[in-house]
This record gives sequence, C-alpha cells and structure tokens, in this order.
Amino acid sequence: MKILVTGASGFIGSFIVEEALRRGMDTWAAVRGSSKRDFLQDGRIHFIELNLSSRSQLEEQLHGHQFDYVVHAAGVTKCLNDSDFFEINTEGTKNLVNALLSLQMPVKRFVYVSSLSIFGAIRETQPYEEILESDTPMPNTNYGRSKLQAELWLDSLQAPFPYVILRPTGVYGPRERDYFMMAKSIRQHTDFAVGFRQQDITFVYVLDVVQAVFLACEKGQTGRKYFLSDGQVYQSATFSNLIRKELGNPWWIRVTAPIWLLRVITFFGDKIGHITGKISALNNDKFHILKQRNWRCDIEPARRELGYEPQYTLTEGVPLTIKWYKENGWL
Repeated sequence: MKILVTGASGFIGSFIVEEALRRGMDTWAAVRGSSKRDFLQDGRIHFIELNLSSRSQLEEQLHGHQFDYVVHAAGVTKCLNDSDFFEINTEGTKNLVNALLSLQMPVKRFVYVSSLSIFGAIRETQPYEEILESDTPMPNTNYGRSKLQAELWLDSLQAPFPYVILRPTGVYGPRERDYFMMAKSIRQHTDFAVGFRQQDITFVYVLDVVQAVFLACEKGQTGRKYFLSDGQVYQSATFSNLIRKELGNPWWIRVTAPIWLLRVITFFGDKIGHITGKISALNNDKFHILKQRNWRCDIEPARRELGYEPQYTLTEGVPLTIKWYKENGWL
C-alpha cells in the first residue's frame, strides 16, 4: 500500500510517517524545499515536494503517482497575517483535493486532520457538556475558521471523494513545541494560567492521533467526522502539576491572570509580532483559545465506528513527553 503524508516534517506528520513505515507501507513524505527533515531520517522514506498554494503545480508534482491513502496533516496554527490561515489551511486543502480529482487518482481514503477548534466557545454554561458532532460550529479563531472552511468545502464536493475528517483536541507529545513552552516556563519556576472560572480541558497524545489516522484509513466512512481525545477531562492545573513532577518538583510561582490582562498581553504580542516579523506565542488567536472554558468532546463515534481506544492519559503521556524533551536537549 502506498501512502502520502502532507505536513510530514511537522509534529503530527512525522509520527504518521513512522507508523506507516512500521506497517510496511510504501511511504511518501510531502515536504517543502525549506522543510527541516530532522524527524524524517529513515532511509525508506520517499520524499516529494508539493506546493499546496498552486493546483496546477500540484498536478505536475503528483503526475505519475498513485496513492492508496492520503493523510493531509499539513497546516499552520500560528500566522502573522490572518489571511495566511485561509491561504494555507483552506485553499491548500482545496488545491490538493482538486489536483487528486483532476488526475483521477483512485485514492481509497483521504484523511483530513482538522481540529476541535472549529467549534469555538460553545456549551460554556456550567456544568459543561460534551461538544457533539451535531452542534453548530462557532469558531472564535482564524485557525478554527480556516479549518472549518476546509471541512465545509469537502462536504460540498459533488464528485465522489472518500474523505474522513479527524478533529483532535489539544495534541501533545515528543517534538511538540507549544506545550513545550509550558514545560520550559515551569522549569524556570513560573506557571501561568488564565481566568478564574472553571476550565474543563482535554488532551490527546500524539500516538493516539496516529492510531486514529490509520483506523480512519481502514474503516472510516466517507464524510464522517470524529473527535479525538484521551477520553478524560482535566482541570487547568493537572497538566502543569504532572510536568512539574517529571521535572523533579522545582519551586514555582503559579500565576492566574484575569482574562482582561491576557487580552492586553495578546494585543501587544500581535503588534510586536507584526513589527519584528516573528510570530508571538501570545497572539490574538491564542487569547480566544486560553479564554475558552469548555473543551469537552464526544469521542464515542470514533470508538464505535473506528475501534479507536486511547492508550495514553496524561499520567502516561506527560512522563514520555518530558523524558523526550530531556533526552533531546530541549530541557
């Protein structure tokens, strides 16, 4: 079986590539010319450069190839310019799918890695309830809006196309850089939280996302959409406490900032980012993510239809993640 993984040099994509190789698949990693290949060192990997911003160029680059499965994990979570979210996450998806259709490639399954963020801040009246597939998405970030637009476009396709959509909640694990910033802060004796109202948050370890990707390839029904989490609900301090434990319980100051202060910080973070040309971790999209109180989601359809069963709660996943950060000189 031949598989194409876009975003292969990224956090989730590199793990998908590794699992495809473990399964003995003919594995093709789609990269850009400038992509780092630190986590793509296996000699069995075939590389293909794809320009997702150009449908015509994609058709040229994909011409002569036949892929059984395409996993579209490419995308951006942070951008200096709002339009870039839509150019990359939305239009890039359209260009790739249109190229596959134009080439009449007999793909058995196209797995699109979307996000729980397409739903935004809904069901936020306590006690919080799980976000359901039947709920109406109300994305409150440009990232979420761009992912939703890609989903809606896939739903609108007139030509038969075997797509399946995965909507993971916060993905963490080795090689991940955003949650790494939290670990780095705790090692430097500061933990930062936002808001005084209860926040129910969910996580999914990267290898459980990978599990779902291949289950979707095997069993996913066209047009179906699946939430992914580890099946647990946590409070905001749980992740920090586990990180601190794995770092040897350094002394720390836990700061809980009011929402209005976060709004000020992210406003100036965005402004500074545009001035320096460097994307700040504390930007306007991040404000809405940190402000959101309910991240519960219903993973029963994934369990029932795909056979998805999370293998890593935070108790198992955080130690593995911190261990990797230490061994690879990140911490």
